Amino acid sequence: MGIVLLLLGLLSACGSTTSGTTTTAKGNVSVLYAGSLVYIMEQKVSPVFKQSTGYTFEGEGKGSTALANEIKGKLRTPDVFISADPRVNTALEGSANGNYVSWYMTLAKTQLVIGYSPKSKYAADFQAAANGSKSWYQVLEEPGVRIGRTDPILDPKGYNTLFLFQLAQTYYNQPNLTQKILDENTSQIFPEEELVARLGSGQLDAGIFYLNEVKQQNLPYISLPSQINLGDPSMASAYAQASWTNPKTGKTTKGAPIVYTITIPSTAKNKAGAIAFVNFLLSSQGQGILSGNGVLSTPVTASGNKADIPQQLQQYVS
Repeated sequence: MGIVLLLLGLLSACGSTTSGTTTTAKGNVSVLYAGSLVYIMEQKVSPVFKQSTGYTFEGEGKGSTALANEIKGKLRTPDVFISADPRVNTALEGSANGNYVSWYMTLAKTQLVIGYSPKSKYAADFQAAANGSKSWYQVLEEPGVRIGRTDPILDPKGYNTLFLFQLAQTYYNQPNLTQKILDENTSQIFPEEELVARLGSGQLDAGIFYLNEVKQQNLPYISLPSQINLGDPSMASAYAQASWTNPKTGKTTKGAPIVYTITIPSTAKNKAGAIAFVNFLLSSQGQGILSGNGVLSTPVTASGNKADIPQQLQQYVS
C-alpha cells in the first residue's frame, strides 16, 4: 500500500509545471482572432499554452469585423475573441447587439508598414524606398505593381489602409494619392488570412500589413512615419482626422491607433479554459511570446463593465 501511495504522489506531482501552473486541465479552448495573428497563434501560442495549462488551443483567424458578424449571427460561439480594433467589440455590446460582450482588455499594439515581395520585379525600387532614397508611394504608382489589401467592410486593416493613405496625402502634400494607388480597385482586396501568403509566394508585389505580419514571415518591408502608420497612441487626435463611411451601414469610422483587444463572450462554452487563455496571453510569458514575434506591448486597460471581468483576471484591470 505504501508503494501505491508513493506512486500516486509522484503522478500527482508530475501534473504541474515548475511555475506552479497545473497541466491537468482538459478540453478545447475555441479562439476567434484577428487574421493578422495567424502565425503567432497557431505556431507560437498554441503549443506553449497547451504545455503550460493542459488546454488545447482551437483557433481560427479572419478579419475582426467578419468574426464579430459571425458571433452576432450565431454562426460561431468562441470562448475567446481577439480583435484588431477595440471598436469592433461595440458591435457585440448591449442588448440591441445580443449582449455578447460586456468588457474587453487591450492586449497589444502594432503599426502599418508596406510589405513587399523579394521576388517582385520591383524589389529594387521597394528596397530603395526602404532605404529612403525613393518615395514608397512613387513605387506603388508604377504601372503594373500588384498591390494587396483587405476589405474595409470585413477587416479593420482594410479601413486602416484607407486612413493611412488619407493621412499620407496631407503629410506628403499629395492630394490625389488615394485615387492614384487605391481608387475603387477591388482586385487589390483579399481575405486577411491569405494576404501574407500571397505576398510571400510572389502573387503580389506589395501590400499593406501590420508590422508583426511581415516580421513573422521574414518579409522585407518599408517603415512609415508615425504621423501616418497609426502606431503611436500619442497621435490619436491626428489620426482621427482620417475617416471612412461604411457603404452598407452608413456608419463612419475615424482613424485611431491600432490596438488588439481580448474578451470572453457571454456565450463561451468553456469559461474556465477561456479565463486560462486570457490569463496566459496577459501574463509575462504570453506577452513575451507576442513581443518576440513583432507585436508591440501596450499597457493593459479594461473597457466596458469591469465588474463582469472574471475574478481571476481582475489583477490586470487598471
